[in-house]
Amino acid sequence: MSDKKPVPSRPARFPATLNNRNSVSAPQAPAVLRPQRLLQEAALDAARTVAPRGLGLDSAPVRQRMVQRLRADGVRCEPLLQAMGQVLRHEFVDSALAVQAYEDTSLPIGLSQTISKPSVVARMIEWLYLGENARSRGQLGRVLEIGTGCGYQAAVLAQLSTQVISVERLKALHELAARHLHRLQVPRCRLVYGDGMRGHPPNAPYDSIIAAAGGDELPNAWLDQLAVGGRLVAPARSADGRGQVLVIVDRTPDGLHRRLGEVVQFVPLKSGTH
Repeated sequence: MSDKKPVPSRPARFPATLNNRNSVSAPQAPAVLRPQRLLQEAALDAARTVAPRGLGLDSAPVRQRMVQRLRADGVRCEPLLQAMGQVLRHEFVDSALAVQAYEDTSLPIGLSQTISKPSVVARMIEWLYLGENARSRGQLGRVLEIGTGCGYQAAVLAQLSTQVISVERLKALHELAARHLHRLQVPRCRLVYGDGMRGHPPNAPYDSIIAAAGGDELPNAWLDQLAVGGRLVAPARSADGRGQVLVIVDRTPDGLHRRLGEVVQFVPLKSGTH
């Protein structure tokens, strides 16, 4: 199952980050070439090479700055914010893109798929936390994730759940996520290679269901596998002409109740495996 495409227009709660691409630096004189560097200069270069590691991608402060931005944008679920501050997002992207890992941006992970923006991951999981079972238990319970992608969202969900079952239809992404999660020793997470439109009946019902691809309608299999008191959050086409939106579905003893959330743009939901 695929991950999400970048969102061209974002909800107001997640303002876009502006980059200044028009600045022009002053020309500099060419460096003097020497067959051997002065010892003092070499020592300074070595210090610069080593020093950034403690302040770089492997450090908690970098992740906490991402968390602070999410909190400023309105995310209020503290367990979720703590989980996103612990999961190493840079470990789930190509090393060439790691410097952008904690920006609020989607990044390519191969096969024309992307890792979702932190703000989108946070908003969808926060919706799950507002479900009846999650509120009463203080955690998401048994989670079904449709679309493993590179495994980042599964790793976040694993911090908040009793078990995560994550289904991916693209074999290469399924294997990529398995390598990531095994290397990072992510607990309580089982990956399934299969057709996400069918959900995963062997472990149903689920307290929480979250999807990373959207179609015209939510598959009946997902709704059938949602537990009483459970909540489903997934993108689908809105009948009111807004395009693709988040759809939030709650199962109560009286049946299914749905509401519409923010406008989003995810990759199309497809059946079968590849």
